[in-house]
Amino acid sequence: MTLDSRLSALHDELAPLPGVLVAFSGGVDSGVVLAAAVRALGADRVVAATAVSPSLPSSERDLAAGFAASLGVRHEQPRTDELSREGYRANAGDRCAFCKSELVDVLTPLAARLGIADVVTGTNADDLRAGFRPGIRAAAERGAWAPLARAGMTKDDVRAAARRWGLPLADKPAAACLASRIAYGVPVSAEGLARVETAEAGLRAALTGAGLAVRDLRVRDLGSGIARVEIDADRVPTVAARPDLLAAVAGFDRVELDPRGFRSGSMNELLPDPVRYR
Repeated sequence: MTLDSRLSALHDELAPLPGVLVAFSGGVDSGVVLAAAVRALGADRVVAATAVSPSLPSSERDLAAGFAASLGVRHEQPRTDELSREGYRANAGDRCAFCKSELVDVLTPLAARLGIADVVTGTNADDLRAGFRPGIRAAAERGAWAPLARAGMTKDDVRAAARRWGLPLADKPAAACLASRIAYGVPVSAEGLARVETAEAGLRAALTGAGLAVRDLRVRDLGSGIARVEIDADRVPTVAARPDLLAAVAGFDRVELDPRGFRSGSMNELLPDPVRYR
């Protein structure tokens, strides 16, 4: 299928709906869903909802609000409380299921109050093939559905669509929730999430100040006071030779630089195979 045919399929998924509420994280996937919904239905029949919690960096919330405003859609920012869910705090391999359950359990009644029956997410076709994604299953079990996946749109398709439509987030790096930085088995807390956010902001500022701006950056909390830094692979040798830059990662007893560079979902590499691929 061509991009044109997939965009047509995406339009056909959305056009029959009386209205839709888009779970909008601020990323390119849900941003394209939001823009596609506006193109299919008009801004007055579309609502963006960005969940506010300690797992969302404040910078992402501001960007989401700006993008929603640029499309002229109503932007709701309901609070979610995934930290109240024991399974989320325990941070086993299925943590994302508890997070997505909380999200959809908050968004579904919000949509109902607004007279909207459909809650949709930014899950794309590549996500469905990515192996262990308990959050996707949890969202689907609660009735949220994924227009991009139904239309067969891959991540490359999504970015191509965003460029075609002139969306400012077309080349926005992936920005998973802060809990994804915490190794499975290390309990998630508001304090731990804030520590990761502060550490990443401090390191990014130090790198930018040294003329080493990076696209992708993660500070992974491995537990026991150990942080592992992942950055763009081509920047690894330079940063490895500058331990003073890693000193900007505050709040940890020891900071390591991953020689392999940034890898989305690298925490899943630490899961036993039977869990990762079930």
